[in-house]
Amino acid sequence: MTINELREARNKAWQGAKAFVESKRDKDGLLSAEDAAAYADMEKKIKDYSAEIERMEQMEALENELSKPVNTPIVAKPMTADGKEKPKTGRASDEYREGMLKALRSNFKQVSNILQEGVDADGGYLVPEEYDSRLIDVLTEENIMRSLGHIITTSGEHKINIAATKPAAAWIEEGGALTFGDATFSQVLLDAHKLHVAIKVTEELLYDNAFGLENYIITEFGKALANAEEDAFLNGDGSGKPTGLFAATGGGTVAGTLSTAIKSDDMLDLVYALKRPYRKNASFIMNDKTLAQLRKLKDNNGAYIWQPSYQAGEPDKVLGYAVHTSAYAPENAIAFGDYSYYNIGDRGTRSFKQLNELFAGNGMIGYVAKERVDGKLILPEAVQILKLKND
Repeated sequence: MTINELREARNKAWQGAKAFVESKRDKDGLLSAEDAAAYADMEKKIKDYSAEIERMEQMEALENELSKPVNTPIVAKPMTADGKEKPKTGRASDEYREGMLKALRSNFKQVSNILQEGVDADGGYLVPEEYDSRLIDVLTEENIMRSLGHIITTSGEHKINIAATKPAAAWIEEGGALTFGDATFSQVLLDAHKLHVAIKVTEELLYDNAFGLENYIITEFGKALANAEEDAFLNGDGSGKPTGLFAATGGGTVAGTLSTAIKSDDMLDLVYALKRPYRKNASFIMNDKTLAQLRKLKDNNGAYIWQPSYQAGEPDKVLGYAVHTSAYAPENAIAFGDYSYYNIGDRGTRSFKQLNELFAGNGMIGYVAKERVDGKLILPEAVQILKLKND
């Protein structure tokens, strides 16, 4: 097992031990002798995990120390004897990329030995590094939350510490005693939820070298993953998927709920419900149908509060703040806030896998792409939600 796998195993064992103790306490808060012995075994296993992790960390540190250069490091690109640039290796190599394409076109009946370098733990093969980068590019382009949120690459459960209270200043008399406040902290955990997408390709297209299989797979997988992600990043309830901005629990702070049709003053109230520090980088997220309503609103001077963008690539604005629209944003709510406080955790690398015999009867070949991702708003006050009247 790797260090990260051992850490995950230790964490699960510890969570299980704590749950065991809480479930076995009697009315006096004590454990029976049998339960105490069972807990002791759990505690010993946790300590054994810790000892093994410490040993592996020491080995890794020693390995890193022994691997340090003894001379001036070489910063130039590696070259062969004839002065040519050395070819890339591993999943970055041309051979791995070509091997993946060959495997895809043959329904994974022709699998090169080089693909063994990227075998996924759950089956399938990790995508080449170039594919993964281009998939991320597609996700970013198609997914507004990936462009607005803060993306973290994780190798295990990621803990984000948040100051729950802040120290306060106080006036004291000369020579008076100092007073100290207790600073408290809370944690938000980014886990990893599995997201799959499958596509079908006819056998004729698959074996036709003129068909741009590589670009088709990257584009179709990227769009499908992006759509599923954006829906979850906006509406997910945290159960088997990320927690969305508009989630009732774990989402943004509800600034107000309207009982009548939206007015321009309601948008002003939403803007100023957000604390001033967050307003510096704030913007709106809403459904296109909601924006259609806002475009008709005027301020007290008779001017439309919606300001169209006259520069390519720049978003439209409402009350001076950028507006982002998504087909997945709810029609009965508007978000306004600094979305850099929405953290997206990408776990590991995306992978491809064939669907054996699933569509063999109709001359189709299936492929599935998999990723693990989570998303959470770590500061609910950084995003304010205005609930609209339901039609």
